[in-house]
Amino acid sequence: MQKITIAIDGFSSTGKSTIAKQLAKSLGYIYVDTGAMYRAVTLFAMQNNFFGEAIEDKKGLVASLSQINLKFVYNDELGFAEMYLNGENIEKQIRTLEVSKLVSKVAVIEEVRIKLVEMQQEMGKEKGVVMDGRDIGTVVFPDAEFKVFMTASPEKRAYRRYKELLDRGDDVNYDEVLKNVQERDYIDSNREVSPLKQAKDAIEFDNSDMGLKEQFDRMYNYALRVIEKQ
Repeated sequence: MQKITIAIDGFSSTGKSTIAKQLAKSLGYIYVDTGAMYRAVTLFAMQNNFFGEAIEDKKGLVASLSQINLKFVYNDELGFAEMYLNGENIEKQIRTLEVSKLVSKVAVIEEVRIKLVEMQQEMGKEKGVVMDGRDIGTVVFPDAEFKVFMTASPEKRAYRRYKELLDRGDDVNYDEVLKNVQERDYIDSNREVSPLKQAKDAIEFDNSDMGLKEQFDRMYNYALRVIEKQ
């Protein structure tokens, strides 16, 4: 069966990664979490004092981009690939609210996007890939055979993220998470370089009132129909 490229874009905390992982596993495709890549660069920026609550040294980060080596390493026990930065597993570190607060600011930097888009295109050049992010269907793979734009109300997304952080043991409150979601929406949608927007040929997928099984079943059936047409 002909392999295709599946591009899943959308707002933060819509469950893009969860659906993308399930799709990739069911189809036997490679999964690439581009959000993890931007989070990894953000963590690097934080560790090297380029970005923080009162710090924003874009020039310093850009000058150090050559020092960043990103790699996905598959974890058999977990069933998905984890993010490594310069040889260190940083999967847990990049999922914190501290990184979430800064990732959109790092992601607007043109040089960062150029570097990561090149890496993403290389990862998916053989097709048979499910990639999720903000600009996959518009910039990274504009010719992807199957494009999805995921959305949900800010309140629903914030609650999901809040529950996820609580389950991990993080000390957070809902209002803080909601504020972060709304700020990220604004920055992602209004940045000059590769803003978050729905590709003209993407299916809009509002999962505000859907459970995970219904989401997966619908998405999987969409994908199969596209693959069968190839």
